[in-house]
Amino acid sequence: MLAEIKKMSYRSWHGEEQCWTVPSSEKFKAELKEIAERNSLDFIYREESKSAVKPRTSRHDIENYRECPAEYIAKLKELRYSPNTLDTYKHMFEEFINHFSETEVDDITDEMIIEFLRYLVNERNISGSYQNQSINSIKFYYERVRGGQRKIYTIDRPRKEKMLPEVLSEEELVKLLNATDNLKHKAIFMTIYSAGLRISEVINLKIKDIDSKRMQIRVEQAKGKKDRYTLLGAKTLEVLRKYVAEYKPKVWLFEGLKGEQYSTSSIQANLKIAVDKVGIKKRITVHTLRHSFATHLLEAGTDIRYIQSLLGHSSGKTTEIYTHITTKGFDQIKSPLDKLEIN
Repeated sequence: MLAEIKKMSYRSWHGEEQCWTVPSSEKFKAELKEIAERNSLDFIYREESKSAVKPRTSRHDIENYRECPAEYIAKLKELRYSPNTLDTYKHMFEEFINHFSETEVDDITDEMIIEFLRYLVNERNISGSYQNQSINSIKFYYERVRGGQRKIYTIDRPRKEKMLPEVLSEEELVKLLNATDNLKHKAIFMTIYSAGLRISEVINLKIKDIDSKRMQIRVEQAKGKKDRYTLLGAKTLEVLRKYVAEYKPKVWLFEGLKGEQYSTSSIQANLKIAVDKVGIKKRITVHTLRHSFATHLLEAGTDIRYIQSLLGHSSGKTTEIYTHITTKGFDQIKSPLDKLEIN
């Protein structure tokens, strides 16, 4: 079934939500129903509540749909934006120009841009991060592609939602890793946690990136096109040596059956199996292992500037979120309620 979904046009995998999405249209709904029937699965369709995010109009429901200008894509590639950013900007800019389908792109005014941004907030109920990305995709065209002056639009950008990431305790990590019987899966989970890697970074690792002499892992062209070094744990190295001896990868450290890079969906699926096996009730994703790495280092007394470097964060403000997660020192603080004489 997964192979059939991957063949669908405009499908996207969302790692944090652990789900696939396709544009909202009758065409895709019918296609999904057929896939479910072929695989003897129930097809359940329901409308989301009004408070949920309203999906953008599908290209299949728009007559004379306008594609993102070729010069826009060319400029993104020229400036070496990542494939993920390129894809995001492309689709967001297409949503914008098709919102004003009767107006030439270069004739869209600042007032119309503000109108569109208000539509995103008031009618589509999009998140603050989505709105910011949409603004940036629009500004990219008028400022970088067309060479216009930089502008600040007068609509208020919503505050970023203050959501703290889940982390695993050290005890939960021990249970999780001990419950992972497959050597490859265990090696992947240990590498991600012990080095604080993103899922994209672990699948891009090559055998040559493991430096056992210096006990470091080289992460090439990570997020933001930056190389960095991070930790290679002694126990991780031990497991990696066993894994390499058994699986004999050729180029990529973690390879698929045909020698290709191991897929992110396989890592996500295998982690879910391990989480369910040990009965952890938290909302755990692969990225949780990276969050846990940073939090545990902070709790062990590691300077936050070193953690920032190991994670590859450009700004220390990004790393500071872990200071809000750690429970270090909580055992020294007594609740004021405990001082009250209560019957």
